[in-house]
Amino acid sequence: MVLQGKTALITGGSSGIGLATAAMLRDGGARVAIAGRSQDKLDRAVGELGGDVVAICADVSSLDQLERMRTELQNAFGSLDILFANAGMALGTPLATADEETYHTLMNANVKSVFFTVQAVLPLMREGGSIILNTSWLNQVGTPGRAILSASKAAVRSFARSMSAELIDRKIRVNAVSPGSIETPIHRGKNQSEEEFRAYAERVGAQVPIGRMGRPEEVSAAVLFLASDASSYMLGAEIVVDGGRSEL
Repeated sequence: MVLQGKTALITGGSSGIGLATAAMLRDGGARVAIAGRSQDKLDRAVGELGGDVVAICADVSSLDQLERMRTELQNAFGSLDILFANAGMALGTPLATADEETYHTLMNANVKSVFFTVQAVLPLMREGGSIILNTSWLNQVGTPGRAILSASKAAVRSFARSMSAELIDRKIRVNAVSPGSIETPIHRGKNQSEEEFRAYAERVGAQVPIGRMGRPEEVSAAVLFLASDASSYMLGAEIVVDGGRSEL
């Protein structure tokens, strides 16, 4: 298996892309830890993945909780080979109406949390490790009503470059994966029925050149590649998994 003997942490690992990636990295031979804010969701994720997965309840936008997460991770694994900084959120931010609270909410969730997650686990990262940051196709295009969200994801894209330059002496590679519209809970409205979501998915999918929304495992496959030695010559790069939406 391509990740045999390696350890991995996935933030936002209890659902969506994070959960699919946890399953894929585990199946690839890695020992996996997932972090998330909800203990209930983590418990359900562990039940789905199997008892060999370590679950850590932590809000990655809190430095105190990141320190506790690192301690729990060190107790479980000792060291770390792979970090997938996946946790984040999406909110609409129309230029005329977006408020300061929304700005800080998005920047804390998508920028602050990524930077300080990497900082927190860095002492555990082994030489030759791989860090993958989850950005978005929005970092490449101009989309009405998403200025703050897009800027937060562009910051994460920039982190992949600057962190790579800073960690190259330790042979730690930092790359990014850039999902498009993926069928995950982040796209589901509160109390939305399955029929309503399918109608939404069809509308969004029609905007994508490939003709549909993506599946979480399609992003996870890119993360697996970046986590493995198969991507050993990639540094500060971005893999875009968006069905052609930002390119065509």
